[in-house]
Amino acid sequence: MSTHNTSTHARTRAQPRRVAVPSGARRLNLLRAVFILCFVLLALRLFQIQIADHARYSKLSVAQVRVNLTTTALRAGIYDRYGQILAISRPTSLVIADDFQITHPTQEARAMSPMVHVPLAKLTRLLSEKNGYVVVNNKLDLTNGRKLAAAAFPGIVVQDSSVRSYPNGTLGQSLIGGTNASGAGSAGLEYQYQKQLAGQTGITREFVSSSGVSLPSSVSKVIRKATPGVGLELTIDSSLQFVTERALATELKSSGGVSADAVFMDVKTGEILADASLVNTKSHPGVLGPIPSWGRSVGVPGIEETINNLPFSQAYEPGSVFKVVTFSAALQAGLITPKSVFTVPYSAVVGGRLFHDAELHGVEHLSATQVIAQSSNIGTYEIGRLVGEAGLLAQVQRLGFGQVTSLNYPGETAGLLVNAANWYASDEVALPIGQVDAVPAIQVLDAYNTVANGGVFVEPKLVRGYVYANGTTKATPPSATRRALSPAVASTMDTMLQQVVLAGTGVSAIIPGYSVAGKTGTSSIPWPGKDLLLPGQFYASFVGFAPANHPVFSMIVVVERPLSSIYGGSIAAPVFHQVMSYALHHYGIPSDGTIVKPLTGSGASIGSDVT
Repeated sequence: MSTHNTSTHARTRAQPRRVAVPSGARRLNLLRAVFILCFVLLALRLFQIQIADHARYSKLSVAQVRVNLTTTALRAGIYDRYGQILAISRPTSLVIADDFQITHPTQEARAMSPMVHVPLAKLTRLLSEKNGYVVVNNKLDLTNGRKLAAAAFPGIVVQDSSVRSYPNGTLGQSLIGGTNASGAGSAGLEYQYQKQLAGQTGITREFVSSSGVSLPSSVSKVIRKATPGVGLELTIDSSLQFVTERALATELKSSGGVSADAVFMDVKTGEILADASLVNTKSHPGVLGPIPSWGRSVGVPGIEETINNLPFSQAYEPGSVFKVVTFSAALQAGLITPKSVFTVPYSAVVGGRLFHDAELHGVEHLSATQVIAQSSNIGTYEIGRLVGEAGLLAQVQRLGFGQVTSLNYPGETAGLLVNAANWYASDEVALPIGQVDAVPAIQVLDAYNTVANGGVFVEPKLVRGYVYANGTTKATPPSATRRALSPAVASTMDTMLQQVVLAGTGVSAIIPGYSVAGKTGTSSIPWPGKDLLLPGQFYASFVGFAPANHPVFSMIVVVERPLSSIYGGSIAAPVFHQVMSYALHHYGIPSDGTIVKPLTGSGASIGSDVT
């Protein structure tokens, strides 16, 4: 019995004693477990980032500072027909500062100033701006650019750049155009041939800061080299261009006109040897508004090159120079001969409108040649009535009016033409005398050039060849041609137009030793938005060619709203005379030696061509 009790007591004493754990210790253990779990998760995440996804994150980190930058190719040049430079790009160095990387701007500026050609005080200020990207010099010469790059100033980056220049100043600027701040063409041929002139950009891989400046000690890698642009050899003759601009500017200044333009062309090839487009900034443009210009004088006070090339971009009612349509159509249809006689009163009412000749006269009996020489509006109407609406409209198209040239020059207008759908009875007079259609000067010249070229229409041409970076030149194809008039009609028109100069309204275009054919025009200007004409406002024009017996050159001159005189014969014809005289001697064209007898009977005053 006692033995039993003793074993029971022993078993009872052998049981472990329960010790109470304080609540603070339990929380501490839980916190340790959480920390251990977080550490394990963090370790797993680091393993994933640094081991499993290392390649991916490495690429992302590099991509934050590595960029592929485009490097601009050197813009190609523009030259005249003899290789004279009209526009050229000069390689330069672009100096950029990341002033966050510059710790001693004053010391760095003192060392850099002689190289970058920036005054010390200004350079110190630039290097202290703290905006991350500062252009120090955007046209530093290459020698100093290389010295600066070799010096490896902290925070300074030197990149390739260029600056566009025009060695002849404003010469031909309305035709050539210009470039904007980024170096891209903004007007004229610079704009039209932007892609070709600019070339192909290259790609350079660099490591840059967030502000876009290369990181210190980083190495650039050329992925693709920039390809230089292809230059243009124009048909323009710089010497003739200068003479044309100066003669036109002088006339525009002395006459007080608003604008003036002129185009000089090779009859056979259609090559444009001179193209001038000027504005008189001292004139008052009135309701027609100002004409944008480049802001630099051409050498005559107040006269500047226009931004838009007016011979292509400005349509105007041509007036009497449009009579080539009427006469050539009548000759082509066999309806008249140069000696056909017409009874010509002073005026006529057609379609409810009164039309009349420029000067009061009684009933006259004029030959077709006298009608055009004296620029009779009513006589031209009589001839146009024989041709009829369909014949006139067809001849307008045949001579190239209302159609953009193959040049497709920037801003070129096709003009505004009347057609069968909007034909009014009064157009039976208005169209033959050049009142109802509006066309650019280049189309008028093309029509007269067709007469000079034996009836063959030749498209105008401005680009003679392409100049490659290695110095080779590739000629452009000849201009497209088509027959518009028969040789006989062209020859007859030539003879009749010679009488305009010898005994008609164009006597100011006479050139001693050379026969000249041409036509004057003095045309009214419509009031914008109104069925009215601007009072006392006219376009004065002359278009012609020489030597008339064997035509080589053709030219048109248009002066807008002259004040000293309004007539094409007194304002535009003298400019033609001066420029054509120079060209004939400049190119060594021999005198044709032919004496053409002027018409007998009453002549015409210089002002009888007003329409």
